[in-house]
Amino acid sequence: MLPEFDNTAIAFQYRSNKDLKQAWFLFSSMSSPLLTKIGLAATQLAINLHLPVNTLIKKTIFQQFCGGEDLAEAAVKANMLAQYHVGVILDYGVEGKGTEADFDNAVPEFIKAINYAAGQKNIPFISLKVTGFAHFALLEKINTDQALTPAEQEAWAKVYKRIDAICAVAAEKNIMVLIDAEETWIATPVHELAEAMMKKYNKGKVIVFNTYQMYCHSTLSFLEETIQKAKAEGYILGAKLVRGAYMEKERKRAKEMGYTDPIQPNKESTDRDYNDAVTLCMHNLDNLWVFIGTHNEKSCLLGATYMDAHKIDPNAPSVWFSQLYGMSDNISFNLAHAGYNVAKYLPYGPVKDVIPYLMRRAQENTSVAGQTGRELSLIKKEVKRRRIA
Repeated sequence: MLPEFDNTAIAFQYRSNKDLKQAWFLFSSMSSPLLTKIGLAATQLAINLHLPVNTLIKKTIFQQFCGGEDLAEAAVKANMLAQYHVGVILDYGVEGKGTEADFDNAVPEFIKAINYAAGQKNIPFISLKVTGFAHFALLEKINTDQALTPAEQEAWAKVYKRIDAICAVAAEKNIMVLIDAEETWIATPVHELAEAMMKKYNKGKVIVFNTYQMYCHSTLSFLEETIQKAKAEGYILGAKLVRGAYMEKERKRAKEMGYTDPIQPNKESTDRDYNDAVTLCMHNLDNLWVFIGTHNEKSCLLGATYMDAHKIDPNAPSVWFSQLYGMSDNISFNLAHAGYNVAKYLPYGPVKDVIPYLMRRAQENTSVAGQTGRELSLIKKEVKRRRIA
C-alpha cells in the first residue's frame, strides 16, 4: 500500500488541538524571513547576556522540534510515537564542545542512550556528530592531508577510540548508529571514521551508516564508489541520504577562499541527484541498507513506489524513511500507517546546548522554498477538518 501524504487525520493524530494551534503560530512566524532573523538575533543576544530565556524557548521552538532536556523527557515522546508505529532516532544534541574532557564526557551519554534504546521496541537508532568528539581544527587539518604532530596523532587516536566505544556497544545491543555529515572542509576524516566503523561492525547486518549530502555535486559519484568498495571489501554499506544542511556557509566559504563551490548550482540538480541516489541504493539492496532522510514527498514516494513495484516488504530492515521531529508529519505518519519503516530524529539535551540545532531548524524553514508553506497548509487543513475555532 502506498502512502497518501495529504491525509492530515493520520498525519496529526498525535497532536492535540492546542498543539496544532501552537504549531500554526510557530510556522507562521518562521514564514517571515525578517521575523526569523530578528528572533534568532534576539535569542542569541539573550543567551550571551545570560538572560532567563530558557523557559520561553522550551515552551515554543524547543517543544516543537526537540524531545526534551534529558533522556527521561525524550522517552516520553518516544513512547508516544511508538503508539503510531513511528520509530525514534535518539540524538543527543550537544554540538561543538571544545575540550578533551567534554569529548570524553559525551561518550557515556551516548552509551546511556544506546542502553536505553535497547530496552525499547521503537528506538532502532542513535545519531552522532564527529565534532562532538573531536576538535574542529584537527578535522580541518586531516582534511587537507597535512602532517599531524605527535600530540595531534594522539588526539586523533582518541577520537577513533571514542567513536569505536560507542559503535561497539551499539553492535552488542543491536542499535544502529547514524554518523551525521558535516561541513565539506572536514568531510574526509568524518568519512574515514564512518568507513572504518562500517568495516568493523557491518557484517551480516548494518550497525553503522555514513551520511551522503546530495546537495554537493560530487556526492553521487562518491556514493557509487563506496557501494563498490563495500562489496569489494566484504562489508554491508549503510547509506543515509540527505540533501544537506550547510549550503549558505559552504557557498560563502568557497567564495571567500576562492575554490570551486561544492554545492549544486540549483535545487533541481540536488533533487535529481537525490532521487538518483535513492534509485541507486534500491538497486543495490543485496549489499546495502538505505536510510532515506528527507522532507521531500516525491523522494519518499519514489522509494515507496520502488519497493511496491519490486515486491519488497515495506518493513524490510534494509530500507528506512526519516524526517525531523516536528516537521513533515504528513510524510512520517502516513508512511508508518502504510507499513513502512519510519524513524523521527528526536534531539534532546539542555536547552542552551541544543540552541545551534534549533537555529538551523528556524533558518531551514525560512530558507527552504515551500517548506514552511507546506507545513502551514497541512496544519490549516487539519484545523479545518477538526473544526477548531
